[in-house]
Amino acid sequence: MVLAIGTALLLLARPAMAERLFVSNEKDNTITVLDGKSLTTIKTVPVGARPRGIILSKDAKSLFICTSDADHIEVLDLASLTVTQTLPSGPDPETFTISPDGKYLYVSNENDNMVSVVDIGASQIANEIPVGVEPEGMGISPDGKTLVNTSETTSMAHFIDTASHQVIANVLVDSRPRVARWTKDAKQVWVSSEVGGTVSVIDAAQHKVIKKISFAIPGVPTESIQPVGVLLTSDGKLAFVALGPANRVAVVDAETYEVKKYLLVGQRVWQLAFSDDEHWLYTTNGVSNDMSVIDVPALKVTKSVPVGRLPWGVVVAP
Repeated sequence: MVLAIGTALLLLARPAMAERLFVSNEKDNTITVLDGKSLTTIKTVPVGARPRGIILSKDAKSLFICTSDADHIEVLDLASLTVTQTLPSGPDPETFTISPDGKYLYVSNENDNMVSVVDIGASQIANEIPVGVEPEGMGISPDGKTLVNTSETTSMAHFIDTASHQVIANVLVDSRPRVARWTKDAKQVWVSSEVGGTVSVIDAAQHKVIKKISFAIPGVPTESIQPVGVLLTSDGKLAFVALGPANRVAVVDAETYEVKKYLLVGQRVWQLAFSDDEHWLYTTNGVSNDMSVIDVPALKVTKSVPVGRLPWGVVVAP
């Protein structure tokens, strides 16, 4: 009993591993690294031209970076905070997702209407999948069997079988779709349409839109409400939608699809990331060159943090 109590006290005495935030700065060609507790900058890392999409490796040891104008993917080692490797991609890689087993990156290449399948271990492109014009958002199902790519000009969400690398369904959504986000139970995919001003909720089994969520903000012109980033809480109760030049994040009841609240953040809010415990939500604000911090339980913006110029993506990591 004494040993058990002593062990428990020792565990309680250990500090939790501090999170770090990584922000890609499209105009500066840098990654800003911030301490998750103090929100101060630890380091500014130079990377290739026009970094946009960023994603964490499954072992949380590396950050993959779409350096769009360099036409490749860079690998940032999170221990040394230096770029240690480049991976191939098609021209103008913008966004990507990673397979659940951590072996493959699925990359949208905006300039050649292809999704590249990158074998990370072999450092080579394993396959290319033809999709619509200007491929953009990438989302993979929790089991890794189905990939969704959005094409901006075609205004479609393409469902792709990851075993055959074949498109199995095309779902028409509103104009200029951006992000494709799967729900944790894999029953739905939420697709934001920047110009259309909506989020389409797609039944993942039937490949059909079951709900379109619209937004209206008093005093904000309709054309300024441009949904981009989408995140859902792991309990499936809330969704957060970044509304671009509207400078707001919409809080949506993910069960009723009703908009509960609009949170005023920085200018041209783009992408979103949760802290590990989902208490905090971080947004990248491209025009104001900062990151907003949202207290999720309180649904309140608490702080603005300067980063680089034209921040695009944000990732939380150990």
